[in-house]
Amino acid sequence: MVKFKLVISNPKDGTAKSVEVDDPVSSNLIGKKIGDVIDGSLIGMEGVKLKITGGSDRSGFPMRPDIQGGVKKYILTGPGIGLRTIKGKTKKGYRRRILVRGNTITPDIYEINMVIVEE
Repeated sequence: MVKFKLVISNPKDGTAKSVEVDDPVSSNLIGKKIGDVIDGSLIGMEGVKLKITGGSDRSGFPMRPDIQGGVKKYILTGPGIGLRTIKGKTKKGYRRRILVRGNTITPDIYEINMVIVEE
């Protein structure tokens, strides 16, 4: 049984809502990638198109669009997805090796971030 927490953002009014989906609905999302546009009727929202923008797994590791598949990998990265910039501690050229998740949704993913593309 796979359970996902969906965070759906509406860029027109700047709001976001959180929805939890269970097994019959969540199985439609497995195998989708960051950047894919899906129909809202797959998750119970009629008449909208949703774009997958990211997410995180059960341990809190973020998904990266440039890592292929549903794997965990250590990458060397600068400030951006997965690495916060902290004022006073991160200097120009600061890079760090961090563990991130790939761009494909697998049963290990906990949270999926989406944005409404068209209504």
